[in-house]
Amino acid sequence: MVDAEGQTLGRLATQIADTLRGKRKPQYTPHVDTGDFVVVVNAGKIAVTGNKLDDKLYHRHSGYPGGLRSRPLRDELERRPTEVIRKAVKGMLPRNRLARQQLTKLKVYAGPEHPPASARRLSRASSCGPATAPPGSTAGLSSSTSRASRIASWRFPR
Repeated sequence: MVDAEGQTLGRLATQIADTLRGKRKPQYTPHVDTGDFVVVVNAGKIAVTGNKLDDKLYHRHSGYPGGLRSRPLRDELERRPTEVIRKAVKGMLPRNRLARQQLTKLKVYAGPEHPPASARRLSRASSCGPATAPPGSTAGLSSSTSRASRIASWRFPR
């Protein structure tokens, strides 16, 4: 977990990109995803040097002729502070499928609070319906069911 309050945008994004790729690990391999998940809090309190708050522009295009829209960093930090860090990290990753998969391991939150992973898992499980026993467990099976049939039904679902 990284606290972005008062840290410089580019320097922080470099460290996050290295962690996402796994470059700090001895088993780092460029074509294998060996990186870790990164949670960034206080994204709205990031620091930049110089006049970047007014001079740095974020561009997007609607797809229509003349549809280029630009917004300075100051406005982008007010509207969507999480996107500022996500775009900075994305620009430091390679342009390929592996980098897109690694970017999904970046979780950015504007304030100091973030939902813990266990709470997210619990909320997902409760919204999926009634809980069922995992394959291979003896929950819900009668004692007359043999081990071989349980294993066969687990390996080869019908």
